[in-house]
Amino acid sequence: MSSGDFRQKSRHIPFAREGIPYVLAPAFVTLIMAILGHSILAWLFLLTTLFVGHFFRDPERVAPTGDGEVVAPADGKVVAIEKVLEGRFLKQPCLRISIFLSVFDVHVNRVPYSGVVQGAYYQKGKYLAANLPRASRENEQSWLWIRTDGEHDLVVSQIAGLIARRIVCWPTVGDRVLRAERFGMIRFGSRTDLYVPVSSDLLVAKGDRVCGGETVLCRLK
Repeated sequence: MSSGDFRQKSRHIPFAREGIPYVLAPAFVTLIMAILGHSILAWLFLLTTLFVGHFFRDPERVAPTGDGEVVAPADGKVVAIEKVLEGRFLKQPCLRISIFLSVFDVHVNRVPYSGVVQGAYYQKGKYLAANLPRASRENEQSWLWIRTDGEHDLVVSQIAGLIARRIVCWPTVGDRVLRAERFGMIRFGSRTDLYVPVSSDLLVAKGDRVCGGETVLCRLK
């Protein structure tokens, strides 16, 4: 898949295309219930339609322009920052910044830093609660390895959660990606892990809320 192809898929403002079937289904039921005069059911399905529409929102973001500034790949809460072995691609110690996305967060994922995709991997797995440590190893997930122009290696993994059942990742190996642009999403509750060099200067702490594509998580040295 070429870079142009994946960017065509990411142009769904202010709503993610992947959410269209999920919105149309309850919207159709709402219409039928209203026509049949079932007002309570019509209101319930209308609220469901509005909730699903809110979940798949895809707002614009303003990316920072500073050299070495790595942005959050997702909206949510930082639930862990730890030094770990990144064993999928790099086979070396990295800092892992884990972001938990509730069903109320924007679920469109964004590129943490500009570079070229060196590797991509998809793993089938379980659907444990995304905020559990085991989720990083056992859940369904998709991995993307990005090498920056400055020869830094970053890895971002999208991890399905308790009710998430679909991970979307558009870029493939060889694609050039740009900081803060959309690269995929996870449906209905999830977690995103970002692996950065251990020499990076951290700018966030556990418990912080971050905004995908805007909040600077660290600076590369």
